[in-house]
Amino acid sequence: MAFGINRAELKQWKAKVRNGQIAFLTHYWLDDRFPGCNTVTKVGCNDVERLKAWGRQHGLREEWIDYKASYPHYDLFGEQQRKILEREGVREQIERFNL
Repeated sequence: MAFGINRAELKQWKAKVRNGQIAFLTHYWLDDRFPGCNTVTKVGCNDVERLKAWGRQHGLREEWIDYKASYPHYDLFGEQQRKILEREGVREQIERFNL
């Protein structure tokens, strides 16, 4: 279950993904499979080859891409999430979600 974002933010992320941009969306999230993680960052791009290349730059494996809902993306959690957001200069999401 996602919370902490509004419909406009989600629409903006989806539009960027559809347009082949690397797009970041962080939100609060609870899932028993990931204890201790209360946020997730979805890094998406409809250009799958571009997304794979981006992921390789950050040590992410291609098989970790989630293809559901026509918005291919990586899910980032925990320390990896914070480090990648820092490297990418996505300070607003780091500060907003106290990462």
